[in-house]
Amino acid sequence: MSNTPLGNAHGLMDMLGYLAMTIDARADGDGERSYTMSLLEKGPLHCGKKIAEEGAELALALAAQSKEESAAEAADLLYHILVGLRSKGVSLEEVSTALKARQGISGLDEKESRTS
Repeated sequence: MSNTPLGNAHGLMDMLGYLAMTIDARADGDGERSYTMSLLEKGPLHCGKKIAEEGAELALALAAQSKEESAAEAADLLYHILVGLRSKGVSLEEVSTALKARQGISGLDEKESRTS
């Protein structure tokens, strides 16, 4: 385990906001083809598969590749998560609400409270 803290999230939050606006613009696009539009047109199932693929790539990078490669794979995963949320119609506000509801609850307790 690394002793390096995650650090300040302000820069990441700014980039995620910009990325979300870009994804929305591509989704509401002017007919110009984009990778984002092609993913959205394939629907939530395809987007979910891409999220799983990118998650596996991040896991492998964390296990056996450099910090830079791990950061790049994390960026890919975050992009695909946002596209997947857009494809399903889940807003970032809804995600924020779900995170806020878990604040102050132990991860172990939260996981145990989920129904299968």
